[in-house]
Amino acid sequence: MSQTEKDDNSAAILDVALVSILKGTKNLRAKLPWYYAPAFLLLWLALFFAVVIPLFNRLPDSVNIAEESLRPGEFVAERAQQLLYSFDSIGPKVVGSVANEKLTVDFLLGEVENVRTAMRSDLYVLEVDVQQSSGAYMHWNMVNMYQTVQNVVVKLSTRSSTSESYLLLNSHFDSKPSSPGTGDDGTMVIVMLEVLRQMAISDRPFEHPIVFLFNGAEENPLQASHGFITQHKWAKNCKALINLEVAGSGGRDLLFQGGPNHPWLIRYYRHHAKHPFATTMAEEIFQAGILPSDTDFRIFRDYGQVPGLDMAQINNGYVYHTIFDNYAAVPRDSLQNTGENVLPLVRAFANASEMHDTEAHSEGHAVFFDFLGLFFVFYTETIGIVLNCCIAAVSLLLVCVSLWRMARVSEQSLCQVVLWFAIILGLHVLGVVLSLGLPLLMAVMFDAGDRSLTYFTNTWLMIGLYICPAIIGLSLPTTLYYSFRKNLKISHAYHLHMSLHAHCVVLAVIAITLTAISLRTPYLCMISTLFYSAALLVNLLSSLHDRSYYWVLITQIFQLMPFFYFCYLFYMFLIVFIPMMGRNGSSINPDLLVALLCTLGTFFAMGFVSPLINMFRWSRFIMLTLGIVTFIFSMIAVSDVGFPYRARTSVMRVNFLHVRRIFYEYDGSVSLSDSGYYFDFQDRRLANPLEETSVNLTGLSSIEQHCDTELMCGVPCFNHRWCKARTSGHWLAREQEVAIPGNSSLVLLGKTILSSGTTVRYEFELSGPPHMGLFIQPLEGVTVEDWSFIRNPLDEPENYKLPYQIFFSYGKDNSPLKFHIDFAKPAGNFEVPIFELGVAWHYVSYDFERDSAGLQFIADFPDFVHVMEWPTLYKRYIL
Repeated sequence: MSQTEKDDNSAAILDVALVSILKGTKNLRAKLPWYYAPAFLLLWLALFFAVVIPLFNRLPDSVNIAEESLRPGEFVAERAQQLLYSFDSIGPKVVGSVANEKLTVDFLLGEVENVRTAMRSDLYVLEVDVQQSSGAYMHWNMVNMYQTVQNVVVKLSTRSSTSESYLLLNSHFDSKPSSPGTGDDGTMVIVMLEVLRQMAISDRPFEHPIVFLFNGAEENPLQASHGFITQHKWAKNCKALINLEVAGSGGRDLLFQGGPNHPWLIRYYRHHAKHPFATTMAEEIFQAGILPSDTDFRIFRDYGQVPGLDMAQINNGYVYHTIFDNYAAVPRDSLQNTGENVLPLVRAFANASEMHDTEAHSEGHAVFFDFLGLFFVFYTETIGIVLNCCIAAVSLLLVCVSLWRMARVSEQSLCQVVLWFAIILGLHVLGVVLSLGLPLLMAVMFDAGDRSLTYFTNTWLMIGLYICPAIIGLSLPTTLYYSFRKNLKISHAYHLHMSLHAHCVVLAVIAITLTAISLRTPYLCMISTLFYSAALLVNLLSSLHDRSYYWVLITQIFQLMPFFYFCYLFYMFLIVFIPMMGRNGSSINPDLLVALLCTLGTFFAMGFVSPLINMFRWSRFIMLTLGIVTFIFSMIAVSDVGFPYRARTSVMRVNFLHVRRIFYEYDGSVSLSDSGYYFDFQDRRLANPLEETSVNLTGLSSIEQHCDTELMCGVPCFNHRWCKARTSGHWLAREQEVAIPGNSSLVLLGKTILSSGTTVRYEFELSGPPHMGLFIQPLEGVTVEDWSFIRNPLDEPENYKLPYQIFFSYGKDNSPLKFHIDFAKPAGNFEVPIFELGVAWHYVSYDFERDSAGLQFIADFPDFVHVMEWPTLYKRYIL
């Protein structure tokens, strides 16, 4: 039987049930036959797959080069795809590598010159600048220092324009090692090139110049954008921003940050983005730091006060930062989708009157969301507060009117009806707690049994593991109440209506509470209560409210739009979060977050649906059936089907360094000289999935035991993320000494006691590969008084913990880094150990060869593993 026939059968069964409802019954306490219940529940599942999934994945048809003359001014995806192929062929583009600093820059300059050739030179002026910037800023606990990282900056302006306000359009062309970065962020680089071309050949001049920033050091992290916004000659004129990112490969581009405090930007998005895809909830989640990601948007916002839009493609996050993020993974239609959003936005912003004085239009936050990509809703935060509170108040009023009506029709006292409602409300609150607790309990149990991430590849397992328990929890208390406590004084239909009223009251209270603490996400509660209140109002005015189950039909019809929206919204979050759980580290159980998302989605999508299970006979057995479904899915999940990883499509990520370690003591002697692999496992399962595979990890051990005795646990953690998670790192010794593929040097230039007599200055010169790290730990009784780096860690000791971490990278210029550190010691005795200094030389790019033992070790990993690795020399000194 085809899926369409199955859906038709489900709909036919539901029609029979609804006909039975509409015919009425002499016994107001009668329930529908139990066998209609499965059709009722399966109908909603069918609607999800028939409506939500197709609309979520819908992409526009791409425009071909041959059609360009017939469709002037439109984004041409075929040309963009051809450029993407050339970008992909360059390979991984690590900062400091030939691929990034030479080949990709040449590629971009060549394409810009092609645009110049095709440009309407009578209308436009095209300026190009290759910026090499050096600087530093604090990134979490790390001094993020860079030298001559590159930006290709292009300004397109109309010859007649006198505007000093520029629109900034940004993407990055560098990538992680092993990944060509074709999705992240090559897709957006190519989109920008095609947008540049369309703007340059257009016969429609624009008012404000447009700066196209192709930045060459985002993955480092975020260095080139900092260099541009703090140093470039055009930066001070940039008044608005469109930042383009990719968190996977392909699909639609999600607007997940806007502003801040500039709702006019979202208004322009509503009017000009052809394929809207956005939600305020995503913005609040991202800005809360829940996601293991960051974008250049924050740099432009914090260091340049440039408001803007932050947009990213989100599909197929499994390939993010892997070798599989390549040309084959980027559908042409997704390029068209992004181009048809970005090009109209650029045209609109380039002619926006608000660009002349953006600060004058700083009016607070906005609430925004799209409905299945069909239309976009936007209003200011102030209007949102009014809507949330007013609709919550109206819904509570209508519930009160309904209870009064029930008392009047059933000839019971209002106090008695309110008492019954209070009981049902309490049971529903208990159900909400259970709907949260049962899925989280499943997450804890699977994690305790080393079975986390079972849904990682087979995402359909979430239906049984988390969604069914959420439905059970939400419905169980009222189901047991209706089953064992018969109330013959009012109809069962009234009792059932009270359970939906209880959900409405809970939503209204949540909306008012969250609005009071200045969150915008309560718009979800507002939507849900709005449609329920509308249905309740119709039922009250039409008298269907008092005619057995007639009100159910109206209520469920009004629930279709909220159901579609909430399924769409939380499906989007699962699409984003599930692949991220494979790179979220081992310290947090990822199943808890996924279970929470499933619970919230169930709460909002099924909150006015699941109580209607009690409309059918044998509702306890329906609960039992859902429990059996959960058990079956659990058994499937612990089988081989639940093994998280698959080759190429959803890989396990393993990051490790080939480390050569040398520890020098104060007298110059060597206390440790060895080689090994330092692992930073990326997900909860650590090395367990690699047991009994082709890779030999015998002797692998945790480094946590060394963290109390050794500087940085004795390992050369790479950036702030690695260092934050270093206690969960692992070490695997190897017999062969790691061959270091390049030069490295740390020279002590001088040790000088300053005039105060209590301060000593150490001067150094550091040279080596494009990525190096310093770790500085003053010994007891010693403090760092000054140094040649930025002073934030010294001036704000309450915000930055020891040991100090300095991350240094360079792009074009490999000149040595000269620096000094001043240590203060009240006693003034400097002929004893003063501090520990760790130095890490990271040979990240494939310009540096791995030795034969390392290459063989990489090859031994099974095909479901993607490794990101490089050689590292680590020396620790006591000075």
